[in-house]
Amino acid sequence: MKYNERNVLSIQGGETIVKDIPYPSVRILGSTVNIVNIPTVVGFMDRCIDEYRSGKHPCRQIVVTGFHGLWEAHKSPELKNILNSADMWIPDGIAPVWVARKKGFPDADRTPGADVMKAFFEKADQSGYRSFFYGDTDETLAQLKSRLEEKYPGHQVVGMYSPPFRQLSDEEDRQIVDMINDAKPDVLWVGLGMPKQDRWIYEHLDRLHMPLAIGVGAAFGFHSGKVTRVPEWIGRNGLEWVWRLACEPKKLWRRDILDGPRFIAHVLLEMTGLRKY
Repeated sequence: MKYNERNVLSIQGGETIVKDIPYPSVRILGSTVNIVNIPTVVGFMDRCIDEYRSGKHPCRQIVVTGFHGLWEAHKSPELKNILNSADMWIPDGIAPVWVARKKGFPDADRTPGADVMKAFFEKADQSGYRSFFYGDTDETLAQLKSRLEEKYPGHQVVGMYSPPFRQLSDEEDRQIVDMINDAKPDVLWVGLGMPKQDRWIYEHLDRLHMPLAIGVGAAFGFHSGKVTRVPEWIGRNGLEWVWRLACEPKKLWRRDILDGPRFIAHVLLEMTGLRKY
């Protein structure tokens, strides 16, 4: 079993941080993706909450992305450092799963952000965990709150905020962080899209007074009912990208039609040993 080197040692802001999360991982274009399943991720989230409450660890970060995040990290060393410094990087998409299976992890499987959220809400319904949702639109957040309170009454929605689609002033940023901290969530869910959400968490991590922050992209829309989720058999067979491209062509065509083949080409170069990353 190979362990994720970033979980042993990472550098953040010039400070060396020793990590203690020995989950198996696979290297793809210089990035390190953890090979985990949904129960393992929820168990880790549960552990984060327990450790934070007992004063053993500050806020942790989970990255949830597939080929899009891997490709963006390949193009940007700065972003690669941000994503690799996270406490856990889980594969939201079939591309890293296929690579992992080829590299000796036959049981590797997708861990979509929407599925992680659902499993956590089920756990929170019994444990009374608290969530804050940051991102998306006011309409989506209102529908999300209504649905969650109906389906998971034991889970506490302690706050929601849709930030303006512009650069925030330092004062606005401080007020937003204070608002989130004052709500005292156990988990901060950030839906700003990749890579914006992951950069935001990374840049604010030392100011977030909660156990865990996790970027989940479009998952707010899925759980609010505004966005139709891909049928399970399509996702299981690695065709979710086709479904989403058909639903949102203007948003996703460049990523899927142009970046997708480039990503595959570089992965093939890496796996055949013709190029090192």
